[in-house]
Amino acid sequence: MGRRLKLLYLVSEDWYFVSHRISLARAAKAAGFEVTVATRVQRHGDVIRDAGLELIPITFARSGMHPFHELNTIAELLSVYKSVVPDIVHNVAVKPVLYGSLAARLVRSMGVINALMGLGWIFSSDSAKARLLRPPVTIALRCALAAPNTRTIVQNADDAALLSEQRLTSPASIRLIRGSGVNPCKYSTEPPPPGPPLVVLPARLLVAKGVGEFMQAAAILKSEGIEARFALVGEPDVDSPAAAARDEIAHFVEMGHIEYWGWRADIPQVLSAASIVCLPTFYGEGLPRSLLEAAASARAIVATDVPGCREIVRPGQNGWLVPPRDVRALAAALCEAITQPALCARYGAAGRRMIEDEFSLDAVIGETLAVYDEFVSCRE
Repeated sequence: MGRRLKLLYLVSEDWYFVSHRISLARAAKAAGFEVTVATRVQRHGDVIRDAGLELIPITFARSGMHPFHELNTIAELLSVYKSVVPDIVHNVAVKPVLYGSLAARLVRSMGVINALMGLGWIFSSDSAKARLLRPPVTIALRCALAAPNTRTIVQNADDAALLSEQRLTSPASIRLIRGSGVNPCKYSTEPPPPGPPLVVLPARLLVAKGVGEFMQAAAILKSEGIEARFALVGEPDVDSPAAAARDEIAHFVEMGHIEYWGWRADIPQVLSAASIVCLPTFYGEGLPRSLLEAAASARAIVATDVPGCREIVRPGQNGWLVPPRDVRALAAALCEAITQPALCARYGAAGRRMIEDEFSLDAVIGETLAVYDEFVSCRE
């Protein structure tokens, strides 16, 4: 490779980088890249540094819209790019894609990889704020994704088709890499423990993740005498305008319909305790990591028939897909899963095989490094 090429990751949150990208960054470093991470640092800075990666803290607000703060973030990025002088920038999620691409255009010629992990609440929400922001964000995305020397990574075939149909970028620049990958060795496939089946929803607790529908479905099944437990695993995302309401969660807990476990770092252990994983999302998903982890743990899945979920959930093979925002259909699918443990076991085993064959961390790392190599070969 000659001199070591510089690779810069731009990610809004340090926790997201550690959970979704740190293994990729380590592999890139092992492949000969000089790797830097620019992100908002809260609790995981030492983890990033201990991985042998350079870390540059930036003031990034994922959902902020204050003009002064946003301009300050762009100015910070310009300073970072001038200091690091990266050969390749890997922007992750919509806002880093927009700001990172703009800064790359203003500084110098470099390879830009824009990774869209779904299109987020702006494109999935019916709120007035989301509808107001959607047209200008669409225009900005078109400018970012269509820039020269750019590749766009998407996590599901639906998003790839949408980007092409809306002419947000050239089909030739799109790379489909399904998810961030999981290491199957980190997840136990032991059967669930004895006792009433446990159904978990592990996610950032956003309205569009189907938190309300999950709680309502749990209430329906409890009222019908279905013996099962239902747990929310995660926290309301205080940085999102679409965070689930804590008082609503508290109400369903008080009524005895659900359990609220909060944020957990030990997700493999959580999934070992569960019988079924549920994600009734209508968010603009890429490929939900929670469903990859559920499949790696050999757990049956109940999810909504939306982009991203249908990339990993195959009805009749490893789970159930139901229409989004349909509480009755969700309750019916959960009832079927709860009352048929043998079927869930077969579905779980099939999901584990899918992870090993199609969605492993090694496969995702290899596919992403191949995208980096496209820029490397252009420089040789």
